[in-house]
Amino acid sequence: MNQVEFLNLKTIPARLNADQAAWLIGCQPHNIPALVLAKQLKPLGNAPTNAVKYFCAADVLELCTDRNWLTRVTTVIQNDWARRNARYRPPAEVTPLPVNQNN
Repeated sequence: MNQVEFLNLKTIPARLNADQAAWLIGCQPHNIPALVLAKQLKPLGNAPTNAVKYFCAADVLELCTDRNWLTRVTTVIQNDWARRNARYRPPAEVTPLPVNQNN
């Protein structure tokens, strides 16, 4: 199911995967782990770290009506990207070799 089909459903499933939760929140699926890590979004159950996480649709919809929560989510996502971008180091500048003036 793609995003358009999901958002056009008359009834949203009670249990959402990360993609579906991201579509409801209005962020990208790769932002969900950062939101879970920052404790802004709580997955259902006690799934291991590498397991598929599911989220309660009612909780996500309720959180989406809270302006303060949306502000915190936006800040978490911005900080996550700032952290990711800080790890990137551009290639070192190449300094030209000195030209021999004696010839």
